[in-house]
Amino acid sequence: MDTERGPALNRAAVAEILTRARESQRSTLTVTEAVAICRAYDLPLPDDGAAKDAASAAAAAARIGYPVALKVISADISHKSDAGGVKLNLKNDTDVRQAFGDIAASAKAYAPGAAFDGVLVQAMSAGGREVIVGASTDPTFGKVIAFGLGGIHAEVLRDVTFGLAPVSPERAREMFSEIRGYPILAGTRGDEPVDFEALAGVVSRVSQLVTDFPEIAEVDLNPVFATPSGAVAVDARIVVGAVANERPRPDTASIVATMQRTMHPKSVAVIGASAEEGKIGYSVVRNLLDGGYGGKIYPVNPRLAEIQGLPAFKSVEDIPGDIDVAVFAIPAAFVAGAIEQCGRKGVASAILIPSGFAEIGEKQLQDDMIAVARASNVRVMGPNIYGYYYTPEKLCATFCTPYTEQGSVALSSQSGGVGMAIVGFSRSHNMGVSAIVGLGNKSDIDEDDLLEFYAQDPNTKVIAMHVEDIKDGRAFVDAAKRVAKEKPVIVLKAGRTVQGARAAASHTGALAGVDQVYDAAFREAGVVRARTLEDLLDWSRALAMLPTPKGENVLIVTGAGGSGVLLSDACTDYGLKLMAVPPDLDAAFRELIPPFGASGNPIDITGGEPPETYKKAIRLALNDDRVHSLALGYWHTIITPPMVFARLVAEVVDEGRAAGNVKPIVASLVGDVEVEEACRFLEERGIPAYPYAAERPIAALAAAYQWARRSGKMAN
Repeated sequence: MDTERGPALNRAAVAEILTRARESQRSTLTVTEAVAICRAYDLPLPDDGAAKDAASAAAAAARIGYPVALKVISADISHKSDAGGVKLNLKNDTDVRQAFGDIAASAKAYAPGAAFDGVLVQAMSAGGREVIVGASTDPTFGKVIAFGLGGIHAEVLRDVTFGLAPVSPERAREMFSEIRGYPILAGTRGDEPVDFEALAGVVSRVSQLVTDFPEIAEVDLNPVFATPSGAVAVDARIVVGAVANERPRPDTASIVATMQRTMHPKSVAVIGASAEEGKIGYSVVRNLLDGGYGGKIYPVNPRLAEIQGLPAFKSVEDIPGDIDVAVFAIPAAFVAGAIEQCGRKGVASAILIPSGFAEIGEKQLQDDMIAVARASNVRVMGPNIYGYYYTPEKLCATFCTPYTEQGSVALSSQSGGVGMAIVGFSRSHNMGVSAIVGLGNKSDIDEDDLLEFYAQDPNTKVIAMHVEDIKDGRAFVDAAKRVAKEKPVIVLKAGRTVQGARAAASHTGALAGVDQVYDAAFREAGVVRARTLEDLLDWSRALAMLPTPKGENVLIVTGAGGSGVLLSDACTDYGLKLMAVPPDLDAAFRELIPPFGASGNPIDITGGEPPETYKKAIRLALNDDRVHSLALGYWHTIITPPMVFARLVAEVVDEGRAAGNVKPIVASLVGDVEVEEACRFLEERGIPAYPYAAERPIAALAAAYQWARRSGKMAN
């Protein structure tokens, strides 16, 4: 027995069973093989015994004790119930003998050529809360563990959560609380809670099983009955498959070194540079020049001696000195050959703007190009991208509109259209960026590489990513988990409504929708997930301004009761805690507001009050350590015009910062068009402000809280 981890696990027994299945070219294990593997990993099962005929089945039932269940043993029948291969609640010898004959006949009728090796006689469970524990193999994230309520909750309500294997008992307990049906397990109407420790052990050991044996594609323990005194898996189904090849990845030091040369290049070659306006090769050179890039720019074009005032070269190999980055603006068919030349020249990375690869079905062309790049030690960004921007170097290596406003938010996208939305939003909202990167087909360089660079980039404080897919889920989670401890990582996953359930009738496989697995992965990585492009951009802008909250207490101060209600609703919707105002603080607020105003939370000073009332109320909240963050609601009146409100807020916040009272503040301004100017004024002073909106400021504040909790910057 192998006792190196946790309970005594008999890995040798599992290996023998899997070898036998592989040699017989079977993908689905028999029920007795599945039971043996479960027992080898200390997974709780009812007492059982195998029987070849009706008499031995009756003898096994007598030993086990009635009532019992019978299940067909056949290497050729994967779904026992579909074949009539399960009989439940058999109460005596006659029932068992009759059931054995019925199962044998049903199996033969269902699959005439199927092997029939008898039945498994199993004690009936005494019942409990029915749950599902399973594992499946996700193409992006590998081994994924599923947990949820069984029965109708799984089939109809899909009340399931996921975790990435291996799952610790501590993570398993977190998973239990993530399902909507958690109160059922925790005990309702006087019921005792289930044995969460035993249930966590089941989840953890299933995850260890599929981690130790990656050839196990699926495990379904369904149902598992959880009781106050334990847990028992009534049925087990195990499917084996091929082990996926690992994606080749450079080590972290190599990634960082390449990305440093890519983002801080001393020289850039433009392969396919052009002197003709309207060409991509012209626009890239023009943007590099106009953006103010201070390094050397080398146009490459075999037919021209000069391009836009710069000497042109026939080949990248003809350029004197070292080249860090080559931006490609040539047809797809010529890319591989030019990359080979870049390899001989020692170029760090190739920025492939050209289309015509996997995005139009030319996967082989892309694969061949990447093989050349790997052999040439050249990293590839793209193909099918708009290029990239890195503002600290005034680097605008793109054929799109120039963007040079520096800031601390780094953004990336797979889509050119989304990339340009990012540029437009950034400019219109005066949001400086450190980087905007197009990733396109992600044939090589992807979000993992960017995260490794941003982790040590002093110019980047917030990372925002639009992704359509993730090539290596585990590499992404590993990188994001490390980076998100120090810098917020916000991700918009496009295509979230596409379900990834396989055709197999496995519960785990059918329940494992792609989006649910991404949710689980992002949660474990500490990533803040945006559901819309507007959220991605709003939150990245806000998190660059907001300090980390020190506690959960959110206080709303408003001049309009209606805004206060909307802000309160939004706090509930986004999981923020409205502060219960202590009596002394409540009394202090009552002294400031008119008798017809409202204390408590929200604090409603009413719209008829002069600017001084706003100022005193906000100052009082800001100076009280029990208030951890503020949401301000403003209503446009002539008594306190928008810019007067904006200036008084900025004044009070500056006072607070000077005194060390730094806390997250967001503002909702409703009124005529002047509120837009007031919002811009506040944002220029580091206060996220939103015209005509109550939900958006709260959503942004909630994103800051979500990151603070997941990163460990604030205790949960």
